[in-house]
Amino acid sequence: MSRRHVVVMLTTSYPRFPGDTIGTFMEPIAKGIAARGHAVHVVLPWHPRLARGAVEDGVHFHPFRYAPHPDLNVFGYAAALQADVQLRHAAYLAAPFAITAAWRAVRRVAAEAHATMLHGHWIIPGGVITAFSGLGLPLVVSLHGSDVFVAERHAFARTAAQSALRRLDWLTACSDDLRDRMIAIGADAARAATIPYGVDAQRFRPDAALRAEGRRLMGAGPGDLVLFTAGRFVRKKGFEYLIDAVGRLAPTWPSLRLVVGGGGDLDEELRARARERGVADRVRFPGVLAQDEVARCLAGADLAVMPSVRDDAGNVDGLPNTVMEALASGTALVATRVGGIPAVIEHERTGWLVAERDAAALAAAIDSLLARPDARAALGSAARADVLRRRTWASVAEAFEQVYDRAAGRAEGRRLTD
Repeated sequence: MSRRHVVVMLTTSYPRFPGDTIGTFMEPIAKGIAARGHAVHVVLPWHPRLARGAVEDGVHFHPFRYAPHPDLNVFGYAAALQADVQLRHAAYLAAPFAITAAWRAVRRVAAEAHATMLHGHWIIPGGVITAFSGLGLPLVVSLHGSDVFVAERHAFARTAAQSALRRLDWLTACSDDLRDRMIAIGADAARAATIPYGVDAQRFRPDAALRAEGRRLMGAGPGDLVLFTAGRFVRKKGFEYLIDAVGRLAPTWPSLRLVVGGGGDLDEELRARARERGVADRVRFPGVLAQDEVARCLAGADLAVMPSVRDDAGNVDGLPNTVMEALASGTALVATRVGGIPAVIEHERTGWLVAERDAAALAAAIDSLLARPDARAALGSAARADVLRRRTWASVAEAFEQVYDRAAGRAEGRRLTD
């Protein structure tokens, strides 16, 4: 039986309000751990749109202010990276203030809550800040994607990450890809675990009423065949290849429509791409969708497509939330073999995997599945069953609980030998 932990989590991203699509995986991680009887205190940057109570479902929130000027409120919440490739200039200016404020907040909250465990999310910066908190508590650090990319690309960040790796007790990653890349930087493989994200299988589910609502939301007519995808408009999402695939399919499938939910730095570029490929009338950009809207769209789509890539700079998603959400929705999914995606999809049984950056391969897979409704239904049914069996957030929380126990045991052993 697990011991009871008082956990202080430092994160730079969390849904700022119910239904927000920023850092969606952080909420079920925190609430899942709290639901298992642990006290969870989340330390996070203040944001103008942050609307969280002091305590929600057992999770205590401790926002910290850091920006001496409103224009410097760019720490966290996916605001620091431009197109997820390079740091914004304002992020460099804000970083010293934010890191200092976060360090102080972690120390204060840990003292007030009588913490027994630190959990830093994103090794850059959360892992580094918690590693150098000076509290001497057991430390778990979790990797989520862009943090590993930053550590690989920037010498100073890599050095900081290596210093944190020497101080932590256990490392987790949402994909084997992230875990292996951090081992290459200096992590101890014996103290590194892969814990893929889970999914809310009640929110994301096959349902006739949800399907009808989703098709209305996407503007789909009775005879339309709808592809759906969603995410931030950044290079690693690979949306341009999906638009190219639709261009290839347009002559064969006159009723084909693509809905791309989200927004970001590449908004105008993606719209221009649709015009250049002659499918602007088939591609719809509804903007950033709340989680419940994503659930309706996935239920209403005929096929979900997640064309993730490793971008030119080397950045790649750890495990896109929309992949797990599509699997839970029972909607057949076409995705690419990058990052953590192959670990949660069994090709031709729970989804269809193709090579990244290959519009022709995407088009061929979509064409094949559109022509075979029975095959789509079988994929979706198998995917949903797999999610219910081993991909719930409850199982993720249990896995983190086991990591906490290992970290606490290692910390105790270290103190005995000091």
